[in-house]
Amino acid sequence: MNRSASILEELWRRLPDLRSQVYFKSALTALSHAMEDQALATPGPSLIIANFQQERFYRQEAQRYRRIAEHSDQVYVLAAPETSFASGSEDYEKIAFDPSDSLSNEWHLVVINRLYSICLVCRERQLSDGGEADNVSMPSSMDQTRRFEGVWTFNPQVCWHAADLMLERIADYRPELEEKLAAARAQYLQVPPAESPDTEPPNVDPDPFASRLMTYLQAGQYKLIKAYRSIALKERRERLVNLISSAIRQTLDPTQIFAVAVRELGQALQAERSLIYSCHSQDQQVTIEHEFLAQSSVPSLVNQAWSLEAPPIRAVIESLEAIAIDDTTGVDTAGADDNSALDLASLRPTLKRLQICSWLVVPIVHQGNLLGMIELHRSDIQQGWTSYERELVEAIAVQLGLSLIQAEAYANLGSLNQQLEALERTRSNLIAITGHELRTPLSTIQVCLESLASEPDMPLELRQVMLSTALEDAERMRKLVQDFLTLSQLESGRVQWHMEALPVEECVELALSSLKARQRNEDLPSIKIQVPDELPLVRADGEWLVEVLSKLLDNACKFTESPGEVSIEAHRNERGMLEVTVADTGRGIEPNRLDAVFDRFYQEEGALRRTAGGTGLGLAICRQVILNLGGQIWAESAGRGQGSQFHFTLPVVPPRGRSGDRSSPKQGNKSKGTKRKGAKRGNRAKA
Repeated sequence: MNRSASILEELWRRLPDLRSQVYFKSALTALSHAMEDQALATPGPSLIIANFQQERFYRQEAQRYRRIAEHSDQVYVLAAPETSFASGSEDYEKIAFDPSDSLSNEWHLVVINRLYSICLVCRERQLSDGGEADNVSMPSSMDQTRRFEGVWTFNPQVCWHAADLMLERIADYRPELEEKLAAARAQYLQVPPAESPDTEPPNVDPDPFASRLMTYLQAGQYKLIKAYRSIALKERRERLVNLISSAIRQTLDPTQIFAVAVRELGQALQAERSLIYSCHSQDQQVTIEHEFLAQSSVPSLVNQAWSLEAPPIRAVIESLEAIAIDDTTGVDTAGADDNSALDLASLRPTLKRLQICSWLVVPIVHQGNLLGMIELHRSDIQQGWTSYERELVEAIAVQLGLSLIQAEAYANLGSLNQQLEALERTRSNLIAITGHELRTPLSTIQVCLESLASEPDMPLELRQVMLSTALEDAERMRKLVQDFLTLSQLESGRVQWHMEALPVEECVELALSSLKARQRNEDLPSIKIQVPDELPLVRADGEWLVEVLSKLLDNACKFTESPGEVSIEAHRNERGMLEVTVADTGRGIEPNRLDAVFDRFYQEEGALRRTAGGTGLGLAICRQVILNLGGQIWAESAGRGQGSQFHFTLPVVPPRGRSGDRSSPKQGNKSKGTKRKGAKRGNRAKA
């Protein structure tokens, strides 16, 4: 016999009028077990032939066939070997067929008894493209949906031919069973039964067969109801999660999101009270803003302080895991992972007043950080918290955690955009400053040096002019680089401050000396100093204070042409700080630019159109220094051509004796030390 031939196809050749049907594996399992139960319940011997596709399917039924073999000596089991299945004669005959045989894709069970005959002959449906059988690689959870085509019938003629074909295949694999197979044919297949509709039905009790099918039908119905319930719960969960997600997409306001979430959660889980609030692990209490009440008789907690030190809430804060308490009035068992008891004795009066008999607490967490809490309260102890309800609330908590992070990110987006805009301006200004302040002096230095190198007979006077020009532009470049380094150190916090008590007038004198030394060949506007001697000492770093005064004076002189005037004033303001003002009668500043002048690279005329040199870093350095010294700095101006005033404040040293007494030797020594340091700073600026 051809081993590649299908038993079902051979049966169709013998009985052309036979019609096949499609069965799911779950249905074939029910039919096979019913047929086996019928064989066990029917008196007398039977011919039973069972074909399992693989050994693993046979192993699930091995014990059942040992019981069947106790009623008959004509039991044959076929299977494709995988581990230990092999042909042999034990309680029944085992036939291990070649895995390439078509039997490995078929499912057969034939039972022939003197009272009845029944057979199940099927093969697994093939894919339309000629590939492997449908669902062969399906997971076990989907195995019952595999489809087969074939015949299940009580027709004796069909059963006789099916048994005959199976016995031929067995003889092909086990020729040593020839005598036993001949005896089976003689006893059960001696004469093919005629197909007659008038044949009397066999006198056989159908109860075992029907009972088995009814059991499978009931089990299938239960599984169907369970599946429908699971689908309904999932749909309910998905609807609620989608509702919260939709609220998150429509707004980034946590207030609106919490309002929707607290209402929908309370309604979906039928809680008398539901709460959602923001909190952090270090908080001890919060004020309730978002609440849902199912009944008006339930006390409200809105605008009330809610303690986070209650045992269930504190346990959630520490573990970041949900806790469910089904009965707060009885034994205190919680839904924490360690199943530890929670002491609610001190809370019982509050729980009774608030009608909290069942309590669910779920944290809102993002990346291990506590952002808030969801609480659900019930007054009915008969309705505990199911695992589904916990999973639903935890899913909502995840969505709320994401919404809080998104809201925070959105809130910071404006300031981030402003910072990006400032960085973009800084980049543009840096390019402009670099192009103007570095390229121009470099070009001048190059021209001067090339002229000196190429013209050895150049007059001495012209040679001196060339050298002076090159030196001036080199100094200009050095100052630019120095300002870059100074501002970088100030902004990065790498400056070591040496704070001491200082007289402001000495710092003003040092700054003025430094200015005159740097610009001794230029016409300076008239500089007027109004710093009283009785001013209190200030607490500051002398070198940096002289630097600020020098830059403010230099800036005032640069934008004030003769016969303009620059003045320096100092007085103690109403807040007890020493206020210094550097004013000029120069070109002034537009009122809407007064804050921007302290930005890095700011130029009133623009980086490339200005008539006065400079890096645009001087005022930025002044602001960083004054802020680090504990003061404030600001600018005032009535507008273009109206002059400008730069003010800064410094903290005053508390007097140790009489008010304004600065004659102690220690203070006098500090003043001298400041003068030396200031002179050093001034020399550095001049170098």
